[in-house]
Amino acid sequence: MSNDASGANARSADAGPLGYLALGLTLLAYGLLGTGVLSGTTTGGAATLAHLVGGVTLFVAGLWQFRGGDRFSGTAFTALGAFWATWAAAGPAGRHTAGLFLLLWALLALTLTAAAWGSGLLARAVYGLLTLALVLNAVGVLSGSGGWGKVGSWFAALAGLAAWYWATATLTGGRWGRVALPVK
Repeated sequence: MSNDASGANARSADAGPLGYLALGLTLLAYGLLGTGVLSGTTTGGAATLAHLVGGVTLFVAGLWQFRGGDRFSGTAFTALGAFWATWAAAGPAGRHTAGLFLLLWALLALTLTAAAWGSGLLARAVYGLLTLALVLNAVGVLSGSGGWGKVGSWFAALAGLAAWYWATATLTGGRWGRVALPVK
């Protein structure tokens, strides 16, 4: 048996479910910690998860998608992996720096939303909710209003649930003899 990663099976493997699981879990953690529903927590508490799962795993999944010829998921996962790795590694930043950072990444999320438009409702939901979450969090940071940040965090959690659902539906699709979770 060969351990050659360049074999036919390696080239045809789809890292999409891994990428959407990593995105979903990271957004859920970021969103739920930012809402304040868990007492004594903040979005900063998700830094390690954001760096390793959101940053490294998403980036690797994106590179794998590029290798398989999937330009959209490759771009989405590597760019969002860079976002999470940078967010986690940057540490505390000034209000204007953090707000600008979130707004710039909201532009990326908006681009991904537009690019996903023909891919079905779940794709639009993941990236559309992510766009709203980033914009609302940016407004909250720039205005110093924790309320906007909490609303944005709820949108991030919803985006995370949509990404997690997408990954679960893809991984279970047809494995039970029928489609268990509809994707479109």
